[in-house]
Amino acid sequence: MSNSLYERIGGEAAVNAAVDLFYRKVLSDYRINRFFDSTDMDAQIAKQKAFFTYAFGGPNNYTGKDMRSAHAHLVKMGMNGSHFDAVMEHLGATLHELNVPEDLIAEAAAIALGARSDVLGL
Repeated sequence: MSNSLYERIGGEAAVNAAVDLFYRKVLSDYRINRFFDSTDMDAQIAKQKAFFTYAFGGPNNYTGKDMRSAHAHLVKMGMNGSHFDAVMEHLGATLHELNVPEDLIAEAAAIALGARSDVLGL
């Protein structure tokens, strides 16, 4: 059996670097940064690291809400598909910037896209 995406992408250090860079991009983006105005970013980053670790096949230490529940308040604030797409842009740009191979970026993007309906409450 092949190693998980988590292992192939570089494990904890890679996920940590990716999430830190990803949120710098997200918080700099006028299209989506308002959704984080009242967010404890230290807690958010820690949750995102645990979630990506879990979603990419690493150890499951994620104790947060399911995607639909976690994003319901953002949908009420007007979050829609264009905002989700902006987040996806930043995920791809982050992984490119960290020199993650294209096939692994595609695999990570497929995992993230799999959550689109739940994130948007569709």
